[in-house]
Amino acid sequence: MAVEVVYRSSRDPERLFMDKAEADRHDKMLELAERLSEVLHKAVPTLSEEQGEELGIFMAKNREVFARAFRSQPDALGELEIATTE
Repeated sequence: MAVEVVYRSSRDPERLFMDKAEADRHDKMLELAERLSEVLHKAVPTLSEEQGEELGIFMAKNREVFARAFRSQPDALGELEIATTE
């Protein structure tokens, strides 16, 4: 019988990772998403909790693109792949 080491995200216990660094990155992304969601909800009180969470996760997953856009490269936002429902 083989032994396999897996890591759990402390913020997303259902998700398993084969690499500790990957689990840590996921946790940090979720922490950033949570903070972004809080800030967005304070800025736009009419935003639903679900919408705030979705926006926070989207922004956290794409943090590099947003960082470049905020550093005087607004065209970087064109790299974002945004799913549209029609």
